[in-house]
Amino acid sequence: MKVVGLGGSLKLPLPLQYNRHQLPKKLTSSPLKCVLTKQAHRFLSTLTTTVGDPSASASATHKLIQKFVASSPKSVSLNALSHLLSPNTSHHHLSALALPLYTRITEASWFDWNPKLVAELVALLDKQGRYDESETLISEAVSKLELRERELVLFYCNLVESHSKQGSKRGFDVSYARLNRIVDDSASVYVKRRGFESMVSGLCGLGRICEAEKMFEEMRVRGVNASRFEFRCVLYGYGRLGLFEDMQRIVNQMESEGFVVDTICCNMILSAYGAHCELEKMVLWLRKMRASGIGFSIRTYNSVLNSCPTIMSMMLQEMDMDTLPLSVEELSGVLSGDEALVVKELVESNSIFEEVMEWDSLEGKLDLHGMHLGSCYLMMLQWVEELQHGFKDGKYVIPREVTVVCGSGKHSNVRGESPLKGLVRKMLVRMNSPMRNDRKNLGCFVAKGKVVRDWLC
Repeated sequence: MKVVGLGGSLKLPLPLQYNRHQLPKKLTSSPLKCVLTKQAHRFLSTLTTTVGDPSASASATHKLIQKFVASSPKSVSLNALSHLLSPNTSHHHLSALALPLYTRITEASWFDWNPKLVAELVALLDKQGRYDESETLISEAVSKLELRERELVLFYCNLVESHSKQGSKRGFDVSYARLNRIVDDSASVYVKRRGFESMVSGLCGLGRICEAEKMFEEMRVRGVNASRFEFRCVLYGYGRLGLFEDMQRIVNQMESEGFVVDTICCNMILSAYGAHCELEKMVLWLRKMRASGIGFSIRTYNSVLNSCPTIMSMMLQEMDMDTLPLSVEELSGVLSGDEALVVKELVESNSIFEEVMEWDSLEGKLDLHGMHLGSCYLMMLQWVEELQHGFKDGKYVIPREVTVVCGSGKHSNVRGESPLKGLVRKMLVRMNSPMRNDRKNLGCFVAKGKVVRDWLC
């Protein structure tokens, strides 16, 4: 795609100048968390108040839990529990109540015993030093599953992965040893493969990448070859540690064993480079992807743009200022060096539109689901230019309606407004766009196709 200004009749205010040398305080995205529903958030807020009240008794807390489970649907109760079990929960001060909440949930009429949920609870209890309670849960699970080998190995796989996510070395090593014995004693290829997947993944999650790589040879000895999954885990593990030569060595080994380096692998590599601010290496890898015909994805955009200091600084400033550049050309004018080059590589590839755009005579749609703020921002700039040129060249028919999907609409029970939706709204307003919030779905912006065409052309 040629990088040009919007031109035509579309008039945009000029942006303020950004200091491209001033880095924002925080460039890395926060860890993913279990997103709370509105009902679960209200419950945990009330629980926080009760726990923090010196005059409240323990029985008051348990009555609150009982009332919540009794009055909430299954999805809401499990959402609250999953949030407390998450290593990245924002309610660490309530994590000790995960077991009482789980116990009350098991008494609900809708409850189905779930080994993955048990594994996550065991890992949390182990991290808290509550070893007797965690071992009791393990014993109960094993007694349920011991005659079903596949289900038993899956439980231990979940246990190993959960300990890894919690960063619990003791619990991980114990569960790893038990899982290894099950794999060693089994004649089932399925059991062996699932066990090795979890052991390699768990080791990588704890930063023990060399041990994970050594598992490749052990797998061969036991009659199982490493799959694409294990290779991805190890290459990403080395990349996160900044060991790029080892990461490249694993990539070469993958290719020598017949595995094609696909978009997922490339995104892992880009993410690793981004985590260490290696924008120059990122540029080279993006060029390699384009030369090899490997398409860019939403994750590609997220990995790359989350690593661009100027764009991330703009996203932070956007919360207070309406001064973002509103064309690719204007954005290019405030970028420099490798940051300008990585954005140029993204802009000059049109492959992303195959994933995010749908277009026919009834509706033209841009779906921004899954995008981080920086990705959403650049995608909006590209989309506007793509439509402008597409309408003029006859590439796109004029649909009955044009829709931009941001999420957090009629199907969302998540509290608060999406920052992404707020960004899109501000951009559309500053662009003098005719698109407005859809009354039927507040997560979308809509306008008649002819009106959008007239706006852009």
